[in-house]
Amino acid sequence: MAMLLLIPLFLSSIALFTIASATTFSTHPGICYGQLGDNLPPPQKSVSLITSLHAKRVKLYDANPAILHALRDTSLQVSIMVPNDLIVNISRNQSLSDKWVSDNVVPYHPRTLIRYLLVGNEVTSSTAPNGTWPYLVPAMRRIKHSLKSLGIRKVKVGTSSAIDVLEASFPPSNGAFRKDLSAPVMKPMLKFLNRTKSFFFLDVYPFFSWSADPLNINLDYALFQSKNLTVTDPGTGLVYTNLFDQMVDAVYFAMNRLGFPGVRIFIAETGWPNGGDLDQIGANIFNAATYNRNFIKKVTRKPWLGTPARPGSALPSFLFALFNENQKPGPGTERHFGLLHPNGSRVYDVDLSGETPEAGFRPLPVPENNEKFKGEIWCVAARPHNATALAAALAYACSQGNGTCDPIQPKGKCFKPDSVFWHASYAFSAYWAQFRKVGGTCYFNGLATQTAKDPSK
Repeated sequence: MAMLLLIPLFLSSIALFTIASATTFSTHPGICYGQLGDNLPPPQKSVSLITSLHAKRVKLYDANPAILHALRDTSLQVSIMVPNDLIVNISRNQSLSDKWVSDNVVPYHPRTLIRYLLVGNEVTSSTAPNGTWPYLVPAMRRIKHSLKSLGIRKVKVGTSSAIDVLEASFPPSNGAFRKDLSAPVMKPMLKFLNRTKSFFFLDVYPFFSWSADPLNINLDYALFQSKNLTVTDPGTGLVYTNLFDQMVDAVYFAMNRLGFPGVRIFIAETGWPNGGDLDQIGANIFNAATYNRNFIKKVTRKPWLGTPARPGSALPSFLFALFNENQKPGPGTERHFGLLHPNGSRVYDVDLSGETPEAGFRPLPVPENNEKFKGEIWCVAARPHNATALAAALAYACSQGNGTCDPIQPKGKCFKPDSVFWHASYAFSAYWAQFRKVGGTCYFNGLATQTAKDPSK
């Protein structure tokens, strides 16, 4: 009963927020500009490409001077970031905070429209105790004080959080922050965001939720394509037509649970991979284009749609990402979230303004991996390769696990052909077979690739 009484108060407070913010935002999505690639265009060219996508904002994962200089005298609003490894020191030292802002904001502001300053990236994502957590909000306070003391008042300070800050998310009205974060981190953070009228910056990826449970989560529901499927929250009666809204509303309810129903959410990252490894279901161009185009339609629609728990509210956002970045570690999807190839060509047609009709886009390739891959997969050395780097990766793989490389030792049954390439292929597959289920990947700094062809034949 207490929860039912809270819900009308929650929704009425949001109605007041919606009216107050009606002229605050452009809802055209921005773009996340990552730099983990060795083949990306220079900043000036990248800024031109961002403009060609009709983006209104750009998010950086640092405060890269060349990029900030290239963004001068453009209309793009900019988000910059304090790196995770500086958070502890900044939280303890106001002078260091002042210096960071003096070095990374003052030289560019106001000609570069820095509007958001994120202190760290997904700092709270690890479920293990993390030594940085207690220092996150104090660092945010330091940075805000530095901005104010230097006369910079139009920059919102926050930090980006992944959806795993929640311990409960379904139904959305059960949304609650993890117990290890709720009191020591989230409550003081929300107090800071509320006081400074900033945002809760949230990374939302329906792809990962769907791909982890494709039998029980409908793909069309994850892609904003569901026509007849709806989900009703039994606690509120709110009706959901897509997975994204479910995920966002779970965070709204979690914030409400801590007494902060009026803090606004800013989608710091969302997107869908256009490719991936053989064993990564649904990572393809068709799904990526469908998700991103439908997301753009949702957030640019007038009047604003909001979410079932915050109807009619603006939802500012950044799409992830500008480029496919070939040096991102992890599974193949990590290197395939870009709207653009590194040469600047489009992976698929997209218009961040939402003004191009579907008929104005070129046809998409038919998806071929919307069901789990059936068959064996091997992890082998990729060609071409750097022999020195490959030898180091071979040594690493052989040092992991129990007897991983015994068969490729001299006189072993797989010793021949005696070459670093073939030994690495064996070692990578043996390593991956042992550690795949606990997060091991077939990557090895770009030296490995998956194949459905048995390398022994």
